[in-house]
Amino acid sequence: MRRDDSVGRTGGRGRRGGKGRKMLTVLLGALFLPAFPALPAPPALAAQIPFDTAVADLSSSDANVRFRAAQLLKEAAYPEAAVPLAKAITDPQDEVQIEAIAAELNVFLFEKIVPKKRLGLVIEVRNAVLAESVFSSGPLAIGPRAVPVEVLAALRTASHDNNARVGVEALYAFGVLAVEPGGVARQDVLRSSGPDLVGFLGSPDVSTRYAAARVLGRLFAHRAGDPPVDAAIGDALIIALNDRDRGVKLAAMDALGSMRYDRGVQALTELFQYYGKGELGEGALDAMARIAHASSTPIFVANLTAKSPSLRVSAIEGLARVRDASAIQAIQSAAASDRNDSVMLASAFASAILANTPFDAIGEALARPKQREQAKQYLIELAPGRASAFGRFLKDPDARIRADAIDALALGGDATALPLVEPLRQDHDPKVARSAERAVVKLRQAPVRPVS
Repeated sequence: MRRDDSVGRTGGRGRRGGKGRKMLTVLLGALFLPAFPALPAPPALAAQIPFDTAVADLSSSDANVRFRAAQLLKEAAYPEAAVPLAKAITDPQDEVQIEAIAAELNVFLFEKIVPKKRLGLVIEVRNAVLAESVFSSGPLAIGPRAVPVEVLAALRTASHDNNARVGVEALYAFGVLAVEPGGVARQDVLRSSGPDLVGFLGSPDVSTRYAAARVLGRLFAHRAGDPPVDAAIGDALIIALNDRDRGVKLAAMDALGSMRYDRGVQALTELFQYYGKGELGEGALDAMARIAHASSTPIFVANLTAKSPSLRVSAIEGLARVRDASAIQAIQSAAASDRNDSVMLASAFASAILANTPFDAIGEALARPKQREQAKQYLIELAPGRASAFGRFLKDPDARIRADAIDALALGGDATALPLVEPLRQDHDPKVARSAERAVVKLRQAPVRPVS
């Protein structure tokens, strides 16, 4: 976008005040953002600006005023600011756009980003609201509040910005916020945004291609009841497997696995057979294991004894998800002498899926940093129809295990978990209580799901 050098540096923090009227408390001081020209910092003083004035300032002819208004609204994080801020996402000034995108994210985050440190009356250090980091933290980053269509439309428009930095921020922000809808609203978002996102896979900017592949994988990740992924979407990711950038290749593999796109199996198989090992070979087999097409079974069986632990884990996971109960003996035989913790954890997952055995060992692995994410993913997959089996994890003395088990139930999306989770809103550990609050909202909107 056109750069307007009238943008300066101002800081702010929002609060409610003054006879029931929303007020933004502005602490004008030394907030230094490297993207801005060096202008003298205004003196440190406190001033109250009405909410409606801040919203009106988003339309000011002065880019400095627009930037400050977006900054104040970001820190206030009022839900009512979401629609007015949408206009600023397509502002002609790059820094105003970036600040507006951050403001929109902060409105919808489950845990708001607030100033980190205050020295006297001047905010010196702030926590940033960066779209990529929020996206990478996972789908539980945002709360339950519905995202207005105006916000999603503005982010899609801004993702085409001629400044790649702005475009990528908007892409990731769209990926964060567009996963919130369910049901018919979700299908509307997928239908309207899919072609747009696919177009970015051909961008000359590698960061844009990488972001597009990741966002497609998040947005179109398989959910119970989803129709098959549109071939135009899945096939575009198959083409992206040939991207010259390794990161984009891996992101495309990951997206195909998340979508469970059957038409991608042949291409992934050919890539796996070509690379055989290493990061790309492991990425291809992992994607195949998540798609879990029956035609991949011979490859999974052959890799139960692969040299790479990652390949052995993917082979076990793939056989488990194919749901061939006859594979359990081969899995247990291969894992019996395997001393790798991740392989043993995968074997426990396969037993739970194929033989309906208890999965206590998976819950216990949440306490081990190296296996935590692997265990959490398994629990998410096991949660539908098995909520009652989570009881011991929800009572574990380790707060990390309780919180992770709650998150797994929330992402598992089975409403029968609600009575188990609700009491934990009063947990003595704040993190556990927050996780329970978030899960309760999600589970109240979830259907009762059969055993997966």
